[in-house]
Amino acid sequence: MPSGKVKWYDADKGFGFLTRDDGGEVFVHSSALPTGAGPLKPGQKVEFGVAEGRRGQQALSVRILEQPPTLAKPKPKGKRKKPDEMVVIVEDLIKLLDEISTSYQRGKHPDAAHAKKIAQVLRAVADDLDA
Repeated sequence: MPSGKVKWYDADKGFGFLTRDDGGEVFVHSSALPTGAGPLKPGQKVEFGVAEGRRGQQALSVRILEQPPTLAKPKPKGKRKKPDEMVVIVEDLIKLLDEISTSYQRGKHPDAAHAKKIAQVLRAVADDLDA
């Protein structure tokens, strides 16, 4: 039985692609997933049967072997910033979000560099709130 990793999976659409260990990609539909399994995540190691479909190889009877590696290092609990430090951070975040809100109201996406900066700040604030 071939094995590989999840390349990507769209839970809303119910399909994605697997990368075989021996090379190549395999289409995977939600109907091939085990009963009760949640959506596949990129990097998950899987084992699967393969059938030749109209558009190439399709996975059958997917079995999840391991969970994907985590991308972020877990932060030790209890390392929260002081409230007076968080006030400044949250106020700056509000200003950044107001800037992109104006851009969206004008029917435009923010430029990629600005959007990336805001995404990094949002992740950092979320980590601090979750600590």
